[in-house]
Amino acid sequence: MQVPFFEIQGVSKYFAKVIANKDISFSIQKGEVLALLGENGAGKSTIMKILYGLYRADEGKILMDGKEVKITCPKDAMKLGISMIQQHFSLVPAHTVTENIILGNVKGRIDHKKCHEDMKKLADTYGFDVPVDAKVSELDVGVQQKVEILKALYLNARLLIMDEPTAVLTPQESETLMQFVKSYTEKGNSVVFITHKLKEVMEVADRIIVMRNGRVSGNLKKEDTNETELSRLMIGKDLVQPEKDSGPMGDKAKVCLKVEGLTIEKKGEAPLLRDISFNIREGEIFGIAGVSGNGQEELCEAITGSLKPTAGHISLNGEDITGLTVRERIGKGIGYVPVDRHRDGMVMPMTVAENMMLKESFGSKWANHGFIDKKKLNACTQKAIEDYQIKAPGPDARAGGLSGGNQQKVILAREVSVGSELLILNQPTRGLDLGAINNIHTVVLEERKAGKSILLVSTELSEIFEMCDRIAVMYKGSFMGIYRSEELNTEKIGLLMAGYAQEKEAAGNE
Repeated sequence: MQVPFFEIQGVSKYFAKVIANKDISFSIQKGEVLALLGENGAGKSTIMKILYGLYRADEGKILMDGKEVKITCPKDAMKLGISMIQQHFSLVPAHTVTENIILGNVKGRIDHKKCHEDMKKLADTYGFDVPVDAKVSELDVGVQQKVEILKALYLNARLLIMDEPTAVLTPQESETLMQFVKSYTEKGNSVVFITHKLKEVMEVADRIIVMRNGRVSGNLKKEDTNETELSRLMIGKDLVQPEKDSGPMGDKAKVCLKVEGLTIEKKGEAPLLRDISFNIREGEIFGIAGVSGNGQEELCEAITGSLKPTAGHISLNGEDITGLTVRERIGKGIGYVPVDRHRDGMVMPMTVAENMMLKESFGSKWANHGFIDKKKLNACTQKAIEDYQIKAPGPDARAGGLSGGNQQKVILAREVSVGSELLILNQPTRGLDLGAINNIHTVVLEERKAGKSILLVSTELSEIFEMCDRIAVMYKGSFMGIYRSEELNTEKIGLLMAGYAQEKEAAGNE
């Protein structure tokens, strides 16, 4: 029997009373792509951070080639040939690619010319088109990820841990990454691929470890399983996918939101938004696809009133609302689920009920002779808890004590109530488990069926294709085109996300 390259035996990790990992055991073979699959909070990243030395295990041990090893810090891990590329890159934007790769790994006087040549050879060896003398701040996120990989390869890593590596990549960049993973493991190296995306797992993995609630719930070979079984192991039950119908009225429906020539620019800087024009009809989900940071958040904030446009107009049901305040737009029936729920969506020390009334605290809805009608507020909050399947003890539960998925459901419940005309959703399912995603998609499709206009921003192409009637692709503050969902495929949308212009097709601004 082949001795595993690395083996994790009975590892447990506790944070106060929270069990992050409990009795985790699995092995990693040489030349193997091991997928670590599970929902957010399942314990995937924690167990890998223990292997990389960022955390210390409270119980259990780690073996390399059959012998126990002590990994107390990342330096220990690197000496053993382990390297980890985390979700949030650890690059220095002001430094060049070469400087980032050699940072902390070269002593004495540095021969910059030789280092540049070495980096170029290293990049060429793995087929990476990376400008080694360019500053990291000038690179797209896909290229930055290649720099992170080159840092690991420069240290002769034999086990590469990749945490959600495709989260910020276009489909073409993801495909390039998969090709690298395959060629890297063919040389006898190993890769642990941490993800919650089932399709990626079935494409790249040799073996799959499924985690749920900090424990291993499955250890399977790819050829012995399928997406349905993996989904069941991840969440503990079968999911019923919500169905999208043809919509209430289609092209004959009334235009609810109309955006014309919307531009936001600061003096001496590239425009945040450049001449954006589109409309959304009643009963339509209008999707915006693109890599994060290409103007999606600015567009949402311009429509909701927290960002003032330099040029252009915004109309709601035929009324120009460009000059209205945020409060006035809320009063007109605009609901907004922001991308960062902790920063913009909730006040964590407040109760669930208090968060439910935040957007309408100035109105008469909850007023009772100058006081808050707490009985009415609690009753409405309790109904939302039941309708949206929010796991909370009751209306008086502190919002900060809920899981991320349940916090998102609270925000969605509030914004669906506020957004009687228009519902804006910016990455509504980011960081959520399959069950919570399914619940939110069901709610959104019900609102569409009721005739509400919905703007959905997402970096998840599967979500865009499943939910949207029309799709705009954003790149550096501009629309690369507006298409009906059936006019696009993964390859075409990936090229548009990377900035490759194509002939704009008929769906346009009809």
